[in-house]
Amino acid sequence: MQALLELDCIPAGMELFPAANEDQWTLIKKVIDDCDYYIVIVAGRYGSLGPDGVGYTEMEYRYAIDRGKPVIGFLHRNPGTLPVDRSETEPDKRAKLDSFRDLVQRKMCRLWDGPADLGSQVSRSLVKLIKTTPAIGWVRGDQIGENAAAELLRLRRRIEELEAGMQAARTDAPPGTEHLSQGDETFKMVITFLSEPKVLTMDNVRSGETLAVEVAITWNELFSALAPLMIDEATDPQLKSAVEAVAIYHAREAAGTIPKLAERRLSKFRIHDSDYQTIKVQLRALGLITKSVKPRSAKDINTYWTLTPYGDAVMTRLRAITRA
Repeated sequence: MQALLELDCIPAGMELFPAANEDQWTLIKKVIDDCDYYIVIVAGRYGSLGPDGVGYTEMEYRYAIDRGKPVIGFLHRNPGTLPVDRSETEPDKRAKLDSFRDLVQRKMCRLWDGPADLGSQVSRSLVKLIKTTPAIGWVRGDQIGENAAAELLRLRRRIEELEAGMQAARTDAPPGTEHLSQGDETFKMVITFLSEPKVLTMDNVRSGETLAVEVAITWNELFSALAPLMIDEATDPQLKSAVEAVAIYHAREAAGTIPKLAERRLSKFRIHDSDYQTIKVQLRALGLITKSVKPRSAKDINTYWTLTPYGDAVMTRLRAITRA
């Protein structure tokens, strides 16, 4: 620590972050991510083991390498001369320590005998590493300057814009949607309707009744009916009318199989608003539709929906006519 401080470095010792659980391991990885260099000191102890039987020190070292951090290992020259209370006595841990030493020696490493020698090795090695592999380092916030701070803010916003653009331009399914109901899987809806005699008389004028029927419609059929409306954009009422048209078609077919309704007049078909909202949320979760962001007047309080690039690709696949 003293050697590092004398080099104007800010050490973040891993021993200050005990790896006792997954949250601590997440913290340790973040500390490594924020550092410019990673130094590991190996003596006679392998250290505590992680859930997979690998020591936390070795896990840190491997993580630093995976993240592309410049690493230096400092190995005790004669670990066999260390006192028993500073050495591994368990055969399994001893074997793990030997294997870890072999791993460290594949990268830049130095040997040391005692505290003074270790400090000297650290100083010389790190000075050389900083020269050969310069890093960003730390800068005081008040030394950045207004122009630099403004440029950093501009670049950060630009990154956010580009990431949003990449997300909006994707023509494949968003990650995580494979667990959602979609495609030829069905969504069950309850449709209510009024059943009346085909010929109304004074005797049967009050014989109308409200009934309900359950239908199952595939997500592909629902989306295929809605998608063309959103090639530009469509309002909520427009989309709901399109859903009702599909649902009414299936409801009439289902009601037609009920003998007692064969001689009745069926009308006023309605879907539950909750079913429509579920359909809209599902299509949005599948990455097929999104809210339109086109500018419009303050008096226009409608919500507008449009296809995503992925939704446009799916619509084309479903609706385009293929060659015979």
